[in-house]
Amino acid sequence: MDDGKNAYLTRSIAAPDEFAEVFSHFYVAENHTGEPIHKILVPSFQTILVCSFGAPLALTTSPHRTLLINKVSILGPVKQPLHYTLPPGAEMLVVNFRSDGFFRFFGKALQELRPSDPDDLLRDNCFAELWETLRPMTSMDERISRILAFARPYVRPQDALIAQLDEMRKENIQGSPVKEMAGRSGQTKRNIQLKHRQRLGYSVKELTRYERFLKALELVGRQISAGHKKVDWFDIIHDCGYYDQSQLIHDFRHYLGLSPTRYLKVQKDICLVRPS
Repeated sequence: MDDGKNAYLTRSIAAPDEFAEVFSHFYVAENHTGEPIHKILVPSFQTILVCSFGAPLALTTSPHRTLLINKVSILGPVKQPLHYTLPPGAEMLVVNFRSDGFFRFFGKALQELRPSDPDDLLRDNCFAELWETLRPMTSMDERISRILAFARPYVRPQDALIAQLDEMRKENIQGSPVKEMAGRSGQTKRNIQLKHRQRLGYSVKELTRYERFLKALELVGRQISAGHKKVDWFDIIHDCGYYDQSQLIHDFRHYLGLSPTRYLKVQKDICLVRPS
């Protein structure tokens, strides 16, 4: 059995119950091979905090914007495909914020995928100091425990309206969640839409479109896992509520920069994360 010393290791760790409304999970990747590892992160609509230990990570958010992460960086919300490279010796720990979790921690929401230093938002040096305490640790689980202890005093209560919208999404209520929420709360649809964007960094409409695309990816995965030689795209178009094949293709290019056919060929290099 491989002891992990010469392997590419990845795992996803669920956030404990105490933090389940703030963080969805932690993603760990370690490259102990002799070659760089290239991956594509499917848009998750989550804001992420990326910690790098060992060799610097290379993140590309567009064909012309590549960032080397030596310590800590925040990106989000991730609405576009994120290409990243882990060189030999790289260790990556990604903290995934759930729903308005980032707002509850930082007091603001990012509006576009632009890598930045979290200490710039806080006008403090606490994340640089946190990274210094994490760096000598040899266990990712120990690092996660330290991050949670660090976060505990700073998390604000969730806004009641956002909590209700989250609950409605879990219940899969049919129709417009904004219209339903306006009827329940007595607020205008515009006020609800503005608060959602301010707290999460994107609109309910954007999220609804993304979740439809995510459902399409999951159905593709099920067909492949079931041993289908070819994907039945028309079944997926029907089950996900697309108007036609061109609309589905448009979403593939919008969220992944790939055609459906190309996606099938590079699946093994794509990381799919459930939204918050």
